Amino acid sequence: MTFRKFSAEKIVELAAKAGLEGIEWGGDVHVPPGNFIRAAEVGKMTREAGLEVVSYGSYYRVGCGDENEAAFETVLETAVQMKAPAIRVWAGNRGSDEADEEDWERVVIDSKRMASLAEMKGLSVNYEYHGGTLTDTKESALRLMKEVNHHRLGIYWQPAVGQDIRSRLASIQDIRRWLAHVHVFHWDQKQNRLPLVEGVAEWEHYLSLLMDTKFDRYVMLEFVKEDNPEQFLQDAKVLKELVQEQTR
Repeated sequence: MTFRKFSAEKIVELAAKAGLEGIEWGGDVHVPPGNFIRAAEVGKMTREAGLEVVSYGSYYRVGCGDENEAAFETVLETAVQMKAPAIRVWAGNRGSDEADEEDWERVVIDSKRMASLAEMKGLSVNYEYHGGTLTDTKESALRLMKEVNHHRLGIYWQPAVGQDIRSRLASIQDIRRWLAHVHVFHWDQKQNRLPLVEGVAEWEHYLSLLMDTKFDRYVMLEFVKEDNPEQFLQDAKVLKELVQEQTR
C-alpha cells in the first residue's frame, strides 16, 4: 500500500492530479472495517473527484477466524457503504509450502462462504497474489481457484519476489482466467523501491499479456519510492504511457 501517512483527502487530490482513474482504499488505515460513516465519506469523496472506488483493500485472512480484526460480514458492509465493487482478501496465513490439508480446507470453505455473501450484495472478492499465503505460487493459486470455483471470486497479480520475467509471465498465463486487477511497482532483488521508469522494459512484457484479454481491469500503483508525491506523479505518467502503448 502507498501513502499510509497521508490523509484520504490528500490521496484523492494526488490521484486526481496524476490523471488516474481510480483508487483501491486500504482497510488498515484509511477505511477501517466497521467505520461505516467514514467508508461512505471516502467513497463519496472519491467519486466527486471524478475517480472510481476500485476495491476495498481489506486485510481479512480467509479461513483464519478469530485472527482477523473484523469478521468478513463487517468487512463486506464497510465495502457496501463505500460502494466498492470488490473486496481484496488474503488466502490464509501460511505459504503453500507450509500449509497442510486442514489449512487448505479452511481457506476453501471460508472462500466459498464469503464469495456467496458478497454475491448477495452485488460484490466480488479477489485474493491478493502474495507470499505467505496460498496464492504465493502459480501452482497453488491455480489449485485454490479451481477448488473454490466461484464466479464471484478472482485473483490479483503482481510480480512475485525473487522470480525472473519468464516465470512471472508464466504465472499470468496460468491465472488469467480468474485475473482481476494488477498491482504495479518496481523493486530490486533486495525489495528496495525503485522509480517505475527503471522497470519499463519488464512491465512492457507483463502488460502485453495483462492487456490482451477480454476483461477490463485496473493496473494500480503501489510501493512508490519513499512514498514521495513527486515520485508518484512521475510513476503515474510512466504507467499511463505504458498502458497507452499497449492499447494502440
